[in-house]
Amino acid sequence: MTKEEFITKLRDAVASFTPFVSTKDGQWVVKGFIDVHKRIYTISTDTKVVSKIIELYIFPLLFEFAQEHELQLEFAKEQNFYPDITFKDIEGNLFAVDLKSSYRKTATRINGMTLGAFTGYFRNRQSIKNVTYSYSSYKAHIVLGIIYSENDVAIDERKYFSIDDFGDIISVVKDITFFVQEKWRIAIDRPGSGNTKNIGSVSSIEDLINGNGTFAGLGENVFDDYWINYLTPDMAKKAELANPYYNNLESYKKFRNIQ
Repeated sequence: MTKEEFITKLRDAVASFTPFVSTKDGQWVVKGFIDVHKRIYTISTDTKVVSKIIELYIFPLLFEFAQEHELQLEFAKEQNFYPDITFKDIEGNLFAVDLKSSYRKTATRINGMTLGAFTGYFRNRQSIKNVTYSYSSYKAHIVLGIIYSENDVAIDERKYFSIDDFGDIISVVKDITFFVQEKWRIAIDRPGSGNTKNIGSVSSIEDLINGNGTFAGLGENVFDDYWINYLTPDMAKKAELANPYYNNLESYKKFRNIQ
């Protein structure tokens, strides 16, 4: 299976996820968690909690996708391993799928999203440290993105509900949107967060869905070269350089003499 075929099949499958996780009016179908006494507790609005539950909720759908297309599915061995999911076709081709999520900051933009490290296995592409298979083993590195909106109604996390009150429970998020893109197509030329060595993504929802990142018109080879050689100020200092080689796409083009 080519990477184009895999991406098309995954994209077609993901298009059916939204009705599975949302009610007809766009509310998240997950209302809370229940204990043995049949008390229902609302879910925290913490983005890590919401994102993880959505991911767990779609895992059965990804298993169905794998079975339908004769793919083996392998989850990351540890929490900090890349990628979240490895798919292997009958010919032995590997496809890396990372689950990434963020909430809408405005109607057209997300709060932010990181696309994985630009050090470690990303640079040493034969390494198997913190990665299921070496980075170079994969035919494609794909992001399955999850975008959602936080509900405007305040959630009282001090309360619990009975089964009879189920209809009164407000979903903490709504309007869930999924997208599938190769990582390099939605990347930007800046790290994604603080001092962490992670690649940043575009924040425009339209650009995420359509794959219109900074490197979209330049190609995956330019994306790879840019981030393999990108240095933070601290990394440049450790390498005994006065300054990094470049810090954005324009200075990179000058560094590589690209017109």
